[in-house]
Amino acid sequence: MTTPQTRPEQGLSLSIAEQLKQLIFTGEIAPGERINEAALALRMGTSRGPIREAIRILTGLGIVTAVVNKGVFVRKISVREMLDIYELRALVFGFAAQRAAENITDAERAGFERLLAQMDQAAESNDGALYYDLNLEFHALILRLSGNGRAQQAYFDYVNELHLFRRRYFNAPGNMRKSNAEHRLIYDAIASGSAARAKTMAERHVWSGRQRLLATLDRQV
Repeated sequence: MTTPQTRPEQGLSLSIAEQLKQLIFTGEIAPGERINEAALALRMGTSRGPIREAIRILTGLGIVTAVVNKGVFVRKISVREMLDIYELRALVFGFAAQRAAENITDAERAGFERLLAQMDQAAESNDGALYYDLNLEFHALILRLSGNGRAQQAYFDYVNELHLFRRRYFNAPGNMRKSNAEHRLIYDAIASGSAARAKTMAERHVWSGRQRLLATLDRQV
């Protein structure tokens, strides 16, 4: 019997949502552009139902925004908004790292080591897309270890708003290597139980990422 978790149409919608994310992240569908359900259904060889469900998934992630009587548009935020969100991210991530240092177990240490090694490999092979996804996993593990559900939700809300900006600078090998060196410092502090240092390293990492993103935007002007 097919369960709600394994319905074929649900799997199709998730697949389409991933394809749409890539079209948006690569700029093929630009920030501010209206999502055309009919055109996407034709392009992907499906009915509009799975397209509509995929759009709902992206709306929940904060990647697209529904406007009453106008349609659904790719989320567009200003540089000022982006900078404000980074400030809040730094605060929440610092808190999460501090708590993670108090809660980490041997199993989580192994998880961190695996992610750090995989991110090193992604940086060496210049695989920005893989590095970005692994980076999200690394941060999610720290937020989970914080044990604070509200902090996790707030942080993921901030991250979802920043996807369109952040994807751009993860393609640079130098940025990936710098980012993962910072991850290692955060992990070392967490693994050693140094809560204050973990908080400092986590906040510094977010601020450094903000500077890398600003530098990338400056080069594109």
